[in-house]
Amino acid sequence: MSHIAVVLTDLFEDVEYTKPAEDFKSAGHRLTTIEKESGKSVTGKQGTERVTVDVAIDDVKPEDFDALFIPGGFSPDQLRADERFVSFARHFMDENKPVFAICHGPQLLITAKALEGRHVTGAIHIRTDLEYAKANVHDEEVVVCHNLVTSRKPDDLPAFTEASLNALKQSV
Repeated sequence: MSHIAVVLTDLFEDVEYTKPAEDFKSAGHRLTTIEKESGKSVTGKQGTERVTVDVAIDDVKPEDFDALFIPGGFSPDQLRADERFVSFARHFMDENKPVFAICHGPQLLITAKALEGRHVTGAIHIRTDLEYAKANVHDEEVVVCHNLVTSRKPDDLPAFTEASLNALKQSV
């Protein structure tokens, strides 16, 4: 089964992490949460979820993972200010490894300059940013473009998770 890197920090969208993470684990995949600081407890935007970070970004290599998961909320906007996370995300796109980004998750990929020519969706608040990144933006519950799976919002989670699990099956 796949080893999935999850990049997140405080103010991630609670359910956009918990529901896919639960489904990935139920399907037998292993997740490793990554933040600036190992062991740090990060809190979701809704305040209902707390996640203890498994490992610091300085202690991992993207080559050690099969896929990347970027939950939404304000977390991706904070992470994209740190070049270590930008480079980490860019690796997955450059190597055509599966990347799953929901809601504001694509913000990290915008900063990585990895969306030009890609078909994507995302939160309505970042659609103009996606267009400026030269992505082909769609208003659909899930968009799959090669290795990249994107969705708009929590309501899209069933389609997002299904497409992500299918991408993991195809990448093996």
